[in-house]
Amino acid sequence: MFELKDKYAIITGASGGIGAATAFAFAREGAGGIIIADIDRKRAEGAAGVITGETGVRCEFVETNIGNSEDIKKLFKKSLDYFGRLDILVNCAGICNTFQVEEIDEKQWDRLMSINLKGTYLCCREAYEIMKKQGSGKIVNISSVSGRVGGFATGIDYATSKGAIITMTMSFAKVAGPFGINVNAVAPGFIDTEMTKAFTYFNPETIPLRRAGKPEDVADVITFLASDKSRYITGVTLDVNGGQYMG
Repeated sequence: MFELKDKYAIITGASGGIGAATAFAFAREGAGGIIIADIDRKRAEGAAGVITGETGVRCEFVETNIGNSEDIKKLFKKSLDYFGRLDILVNCAGICNTFQVEEIDEKQWDRLMSINLKGTYLCCREAYEIMKKQGSGKIVNISSVSGRVGGFATGIDYATSKGAIITMTMSFAKVAGPFGINVNAVAPGFIDTEMTKAFTYFNPETIPLRRAGKPEDVADVITFLASDKSRYITGVTLDVNGGQYMG
C-alpha cells in the first residue's frame, strides 16, 4: 500500500480511459501530487476534481496539446511550479484510427505522428532533463499490441507510431539509466475505452482470457512500473492483452 507515497507525476491524456484510471491508481497509492495533461478541459477538470475529492491527493489540470511543442514546454514548467520536482511521467496521450492505406495521406500521417510519436519523444526529453538533475525518475510510455504485430484493424500510421515507441523506450532507457531513471512501456491489447468503441469487430472469444481489458488492468501495470518494485527493470515493454499477443 502507498507504493507512490510523496511521488509527483505527470500523466498525459488522462481525462479518461487508461490515463484517468492511472491517475486514480496513483492517488490511491499515495502520490504527493498529479498533473493531468489533456486537451479536453471539461473532462480533465472533472477527473481531477473527483480524484482530489475521493483521495485527498492534489490533482492539477494543465491544458496541453501533445502535438504542440510549446504546450509541452509549458506543461513541464508548470509541473515544477506546482510541485518542485517530477518523479513519474506517463505518456498516455494518443490518437487512433481505422483508416485504410488509401485514406492515410501525408496530412493524416503527420498529424498522428506529431501526437503519438513526436509528442511522446518531447515529453520524454523534458522529463529526462528534470530527472537527470534529481538522479532518479520513472518514465512509462504507452505502446500497443498493434506495435507488436502491425495492427489488426488500426491504421498503418497508428501501428507504426506504437512500434516506434517500443524502440524509443529502449533507446531512452540506455541514455537515462546511468542517471537512475527507469524507462519502460506498456503495450495494451483491446481495452474497453472511448477510443476502441469504433472497433465493432472485436470478439472476446478470440482472447485467451475471454474478455476485453479494462483501463484498470493497464493502470495497475503502469503503477507497478512507476513504483520502486520495478527498480531493476528498464527498457522493457510489458504486454497487457489477455493473451492476445504472446511474444
